[in-house]
Amino acid sequence: MDRRALGTTGWDVTEVGLGTWNIGADWGDVSDEEGREAVRAALDAGIDFLDTADVYGDGRSERLIAEVLDEPEYDPDQVVVATKAGRRLDPHVAADYDHEHLDAFVDRSRENLDVETLDLVQLHCPPTEAYYQPETFEALERLKADGKIAHAGVSVEKVEEALKAIEYDVVETVQIIFNPFRQRPAELFFREAKRRDIGVIVRVPLASGLLTGQLSRDDEFPENDHRNYNREGEAFDRGETFAGLPFETGLDAVDDLRPHVPEGATLAQFALRWILDHDAVSTVIPGSTSPEHVEQNAAAADLDPLSHQTRGAVRDVYEAQIAEHVHHRW
Repeated sequence: MDRRALGTTGWDVTEVGLGTWNIGADWGDVSDEEGREAVRAALDAGIDFLDTADVYGDGRSERLIAEVLDEPEYDPDQVVVATKAGRRLDPHVAADYDHEHLDAFVDRSRENLDVETLDLVQLHCPPTEAYYQPETFEALERLKADGKIAHAGVSVEKVEEALKAIEYDVVETVQIIFNPFRQRPAELFFREAKRRDIGVIVRVPLASGLLTGQLSRDDEFPENDHRNYNREGEAFDRGETFAGLPFETGLDAVDDLRPHVPEGATLAQFALRWILDHDAVSTVIPGSTSPEHVEQNAAAADLDPLSHQTRGAVRDVYEAQIAEHVHHRW
């Protein structure tokens, strides 16, 4: 798999990484061994970028990654592990994105991941006000100076937050939702990220499973699956679930995308290839607990770039069915 520069971190990472929200929580019941198997499948497929967070299963995702990387067949020095901090705050308020709280969260993640220095720590979708607090980003500078983190970034909900975050020198990466159903980042933000040499990590690339093509109108999701309890943003930002789309609207749009999927590719691979055709993207982090799907996702990087005609068709579907629901919200 080809690698791309992750901003100014000095790392080149695989174009497809692994997101591990699925193996932590909020996606139904997943056993520890299923979680470990997903991580192993990613590493065995050549993936060298893993993304996690301290709240995924209250640290479970971080601990499972550490257990796999401790196995003799893997070299942790050849894998970049990005984690996130901030969502453990209760209440989740901008004022507490300070050194005292972030330092404690970072220490807990260092213990969970069994490392002295975390590769990359990203603020975990803080309230918008936090991006206007210089002291929040000064706290990240202190954590770097103390040797607790090697690099810092942000995970954002909105394009506007991303644009504000990259005004701070300590921010080297931005994680953002981007897929055929969430196209706004490709406008101003991608241009600015490229100009400033910011690493772009794309999350929710498959719109919570919509863009796998495996969901149907009859599907029912478990009570502990965010696709059940967060469709209207009841638990966290609505944009994290089905990319913010009404479920049925997303299914209709999927039907219109299917004819444009290249022969021999899955719809999920098509969506990942579409994302990778944007050169501002450093890596995309689909998550799955199925080793087969992890391998298929990694193989999307080997597909040929999509044609201009196909990209135009994706844009047409977005403008006709999707944009009114998401474009100006995120």
